[in-house]
Amino acid sequence: AVVSLVLQRQRPIPLPPFLTFLLENPVTERFAGQRLLLERLRLAPGMRVLDAGCGPGRLTIPLAKAVGAGGRVVALDGQPAMLEKLEARLDAAGLNNVRTLLGGLGEGALDEGGFDRVVLVMVIGEVRDRASALRELHAALGPGGVLSVTEAVGDPDYHRQATVRREAEAAGFRLAASFGGFPAY
Repeated sequence: AVVSLVLQRQRPIPLPPFLTFLLENPVTERFAGQRLLLERLRLAPGMRVLDAGCGPGRLTIPLAKAVGAGGRVVALDGQPAMLEKLEARLDAAGLNNVRTLLGGLGEGALDEGGFDRVVLVMVIGEVRDRASALRELHAALGPGGVLSVTEAVGDPDYHRQATVRREAEAAGFRLAASFGGFPAY
């Protein structure tokens, strides 16, 4: 187990679709739940939001509802199976203000200045080149835009708050607010 954890830290891989129950459960909801994260984002109708590493859409659907029909959510994930799960959920919810995008962070898939909010929930540790990804996210935010990073202990790709802050500041971000600590921030 220790060897696989060390290998995962050196060459991170995304959470496989069959393990999404690890993200969608009452424990995760208690410490990094949809309602809590949405409140902290201060979303408004008409906003443009990037759900980076969206997985099956645990936050994508509430984000889409929060920004309303005049808003837009881009759901980015590098795994087609995750986007297929999300698309099925979007169809069931009758939402049409979400665009799914297959790709990875730091690969140049994002338009510059197009977002009011960028959301990374238990994703940053899965990104192989975090410096490139954070620079791309910084460029993707419009003036006054906010990057929200949430990490939770127990995630094999967990990165400490100080590490994420240092890497984000190196990409041009500045800390506006910080919430939580253990077991999630």
